[in-house]
Amino acid sequence: MKPELSIVIPVLYEGANILLLADHLKAIAGDRVYEVIVVDGDPEGSTLQYLPPDIQGITAAAGRGTQMNAGAKLAQASTLLFLHADTRLPQTALSQICRTREQATAGAFDLGIDSPKASLQWISRVASLRSRFTRIPYGDQAIFVDRATFMRVGGFPNIPIMEDVALMQQLKRQRIPIQIVRDRVLVSPRRWEQEGILRCTLRNWMLLGLYTLGVSPHRLWRWYRPPSLPKSGLKN
Repeated sequence: MKPELSIVIPVLYEGANILLLADHLKAIAGDRVYEVIVVDGDPEGSTLQYLPPDIQGITAAAGRGTQMNAGAKLAQASTLLFLHADTRLPQTALSQICRTREQATAGAFDLGIDSPKASLQWISRVASLRSRFTRIPYGDQAIFVDRATFMRVGGFPNIPIMEDVALMQQLKRQRIPIQIVRDRVLVSPRRWEQEGILRCTLRNWMLLGLYTLGVSPHRLWRWYRPPSLPKSGLKN
């Protein structure tokens, strides 16, 4: 049976997370037919060895945009969902995506951060309000889009950072509707915990501002470079 939804997951040393995410998708799928394509940026495919047999895995040059484009080329469904390995969807997400796609070409969810810290809850609310106002969600908000439209606009640009923002800007320039679903995804707080909440937040805001002003994503990447994950893909 042809899937209703193709879920493309870019990974790099995410062995533990990919198993948890696979179980999460099965738990919330209901009667929706979907496929999962995991695209590993490690040329050795270190995350792929953890995949269950019903999930397709490939390698591609490291970089989320490049990896997601590679996965999209293999997708069979008419709707693509680009999902980060540390993001968890709301319980009815797959059904909501299919319903939303009847009205809008693309969309994403409000952002939630899986932490009780008030500062991170505030950050998630601000991010959700920003995406609703600008109609430019970030990749960790689980972006979904019509496959034919995605291919027509050229997919994600081949840049090391801001590929999600660039795609949304391209859709907006073509007056393609983007819908933000009110239910929240939950993303891991690990990057804020690793880098410090204030530093990480201010850095992200600065990068977005500089990108909007026209600074090259390649220059921005030299300032960003997130901490490396352990090459085993497993957490201690």
